[in-house]
Amino acid sequence: MRVELLWWRGCPSWERAIEIVREQMAVAGLDPETLVVREIVDEQESRREGFPGSPTILVNGSDIQEPGQHPSGLTCRVYRLRDGRVSALPDPADIAAALAAAREGSDEVDGRS
Repeated sequence: MRVELLWWRGCPSWERAIEIVREQMAVAGLDPETLVVREIVDEQESRREGFPGSPTILVNGSDIQEPGQHPSGLTCRVYRLRDGRVSALPDPADIAAALAAAREGSDEVDGRS
């Protein structure tokens, strides 16, 4: 399983996001040190990657939460928490669901119906 976190220096939430992802990986029985952390440095790379903002978490190449209509670019990401609030950080439950789905080989990674 490949777990990646893409980030941009202009958003302050990326460091806490790394901690949250590593915590959820440990709970799932995965080695938190295998998290691949990649900085997106410019608009060209952002467009090439289809980067919807920082932080973005991918499990086996799939975003843990569909970014919807948000254009790619060097920007801060907004996540919708399971209770409906918005946050600069993803809901840990979404990360856990994505990890579980990848482990089970499911196509659904965001844990939502």
